Amino acid sequence: IWFSSVQTSQSLCSFDVNLKCQFCLMFSQIWQAALNTLNPNPTDSCPLYLNHATVAALPSRVSRHNSPSSAHFVSRLVRSCLPGGNNRCIIMVCERSDVFASSCAIARAFPIFSRRSSSSRRTEKKHVTVEFVILGQDSSSLDCLSNAADGVRLAARIVDTPCNEMNTDHFLDEIKAVGTELGITPVIIRGEELNKRGFGGIHGVGKAAEHPPALAVLSHTPDGATQTIAWVGKGIVYDTGGLSIKGKTTMPGMKRDCGGAAAILGAFKATIKQGFKDNLHAVFCLAENAVGPTATRPDDIHTLYSGKTVEINNTDAEGRLVLADGVVYASKDLSADIILDMATLTGAQGISTGKYHAAVMTNSEQWEVACVHAGRSSGDLAHPLVYCPELHFSEFTSAIADMKNSVADRENAQSSCAGLFIGSHLGFDWPGVWVHVDIASPVHAGERATGFGVALLMALFGQASDDSMLNQVSPLGAATNTSEDQMERDCKRRRLV
Repeated sequence: IWFSSVQTSQSLCSFDVNLKCQFCLMFSQIWQAALNTLNPNPTDSCPLYLNHATVAALPSRVSRHNSPSSAHFVSRLVRSCLPGGNNRCIIMVCERSDVFASSCAIARAFPIFSRRSSSSRRTEKKHVTVEFVILGQDSSSLDCLSNAADGVRLAARIVDTPCNEMNTDHFLDEIKAVGTELGITPVIIRGEELNKRGFGGIHGVGKAAEHPPALAVLSHTPDGATQTIAWVGKGIVYDTGGLSIKGKTTMPGMKRDCGGAAAILGAFKATIKQGFKDNLHAVFCLAENAVGPTATRPDDIHTLYSGKTVEINNTDAEGRLVLADGVVYASKDLSADIILDMATLTGAQGISTGKYHAAVMTNSEQWEVACVHAGRSSGDLAHPLVYCPELHFSEFTSAIADMKNSVADRENAQSSCAGLFIGSHLGFDWPGVWVHVDIASPVHAGERATGFGVALLMALFGQASDDSMLNQVSPLGAATNTSEDQMERDCKRRRLV
């Protein structure tokens, strides 16, 4: 996908001249007639010239829990309206504040992974050129858009790839490839070494699989850094449920259980390429939750990296076990001030916050608000979960260990409780910032991965970037007030795709 931009400080009507240059066969009266037919509710489109071109309008209004960019509608329109052919062009008319979210939304419409026999025989590559016509003055970084799009598509490709091609060995190869591109050598702890060093969560979940589990870390440590940030990703390359095995209708699609780790890898690659001023560690907790003679049994007790003991009452609640090891490693070994874990953690997330909004829980009210605003500015929407450990953590009470790994009452805030399990291993009095992001539902749309999480992370931590566009979409730091003013606008000028 190639990105370019055009500046204009005038209203939409001045866009006519630019569009005529792109579509030289289009007469002005036909163009105006097409515009007059558009009545978005929430979107509308009009085919032109035997479907060789399509003009579409995005919603003129969005609710306060949606992104002003209408990112989800952009992806849908591109997938449904883009004409065929090997060389295609998308022209997006929007304001500067919507460019980042719109570019990531367009990238989601072009997944990479395919094993269709027809695609392997195709010799000519397809090219898509994306041009932004930006209302107002602009100094957008096209590198930022390209790197973000690459990160989104990398994450989506990993999530789309089945476990026979994306086991823990192959995921480590993806991590090494990103490390090589960025000049970073990953730290990898694997197999029995995990057990010897006390990572009872990761080792216990993945020990029955053919390909051993691993903890992998990519570290960016620039001179002059003032704080240390760690992103911890759940990388369950396949989840059978273990001995608490899933049924035939709920197991298909579990290749997506590595969505958190995939998003962190894509975001890390894109973020470092744009210049990141603070220490940033990407921690990947990789395992296949398989069934075998050495699989963890319900009633087994594991000692996690925190030193706390966990009685297993559900082997299908495995993500929290690997993440508990990961966040404690980030605190103890990496001395992180801010720890964010991202995971396809609970099926209940879709019930709690829906299919489009990630569920966010954090020990910091400021960061809770920031996550919501970053979701709106990036198009990767997020909404808070209840954070109340004094009422909910009793769900994990065990008579013989420090805790169980699954709740006693599945009707009591499942997604919140799952996040609290992870936070409990840091300690609820831990002085740093801890953010938990559950992306179980938005990680996919139908049978395709979305690359969800990449744009959210880039926006949330944008103030630590050297890139002006990421500074603008970030809800933290000097740009907070301006960003909030922009986010509160419900009524938007009509935008065209």
